[in-house]
Amino acid sequence: MADASHPEDQLGTAVLAALGRVIDPEIRRPVTELDMIRGVDVQPGGSVRVDLQLTIVGCPAADTIERDVRAAAGSVAGVAAVDVDVSVMDPAVRRALTERLREGRPKGVQFTPDSLTRVIAVTSGKGGVGKSTVTANLAVALARRGQRVGIVDVDVHGFSIPGLMGLTDANGVAPRPTRVDSMILPPVAHDVKVVSIGMFVDDVSTAVSWRGPMLHRTVNQFLSDVWFGDLDVLLLDMPPGTGDVAISVGQLLPHAEVLVVTTPQAAAADVAERSGIVARQTGQRVIGVVENMAGLVQPDGSVLHLFGEGGGDETARRLSRGQDVPVPVLGRVPLSVPLRAGGDAGLPVVLGDPADAAAVALDAVADRLTAMGRGLAGRKLGLSLS
Repeated sequence: MADASHPEDQLGTAVLAALGRVIDPEIRRPVTELDMIRGVDVQPGGSVRVDLQLTIVGCPAADTIERDVRAAAGSVAGVAAVDVDVSVMDPAVRRALTERLREGRPKGVQFTPDSLTRVIAVTSGKGGVGKSTVTANLAVALARRGQRVGIVDVDVHGFSIPGLMGLTDANGVAPRPTRVDSMILPPVAHDVKVVSIGMFVDDVSTAVSWRGPMLHRTVNQFLSDVWFGDLDVLLLDMPPGTGDVAISVGQLLPHAEVLVVTTPQAAAADVAERSGIVARQTGQRVIGVVENMAGLVQPDGSVLHLFGEGGGDETARRLSRGQDVPVPVLGRVPLSVPLRAGGDAGLPVVLGDPADAAAVALDAVADRLTAMGRGLAGRKLGLSLS
């Protein structure tokens, strides 16, 4: 134990405390909690050497972590110079870290019925209704409310979440997640942890043409090997329709809640209803409908209903059949140029233009989801009575 009566020991204690405020940008925990600081050595005169060990060789966050460690140590009064000695964890230390992060939980699907993470599958009966745009904006809106949020893009054949969340470069290529042993660390955008098959393909134009077994294996791996940490909400961006992925998610996450996205067209209710029916067959509960493309506001304040009216209400009415609680329409999102532009730029409209009518509508949906809470009946809460 350091002798606090020695100036060097006092300074070392202060530096270590400052390093506790440095957060690993991928794991999102202080580097001091992750065994990344092996030691702090203080020399007479205030020269400090920090022994920093990264999780893996080629860690993509290496420069950021080293810079933040150097800045934190240098901010302590009395420090004259900072030297950061960078190394890499040996396999035993890294293995111990991954086990600690998993908190002793066996490898497998993280979000079991006993998990306190709320899982919401965002579905649609057909493609092109804006399901992914709604997912991305709801995730960011919930994160802005202080919730810990993740997205799993399980639309394997038509992945778009990396681009909508601003994770792709100028060529449309998304970063590959960092691997620490068998654990995958999801990239973070706008305070949301994100994983998508688009992060694992070599070329953005690659067509993923997989059949059922491969699709099931991919969804299972996303839910098992990707380390999200403790989340309040996990959103699943589902593929349109009622195919293999919908069935796999129903098997792996039968307790998930379902949010159905549709358009105002009355005919859209037919296909939107099917996605809800399949979800209910696996034990999932439909919690609401979001009507997207709900008219275009004109300069005079009137609304031009380009895609008709009533599709959201009709979908909710049909999905309410067979449920004890009626399915509500949680929001109507109007057609919006800022909404489209934000998607193209990777800046969700709830952040980029919060006063836009579409952003206001999506924020309202996030409020209703938060107020709705979720049922905990039948779930273990980890409590014991003595």
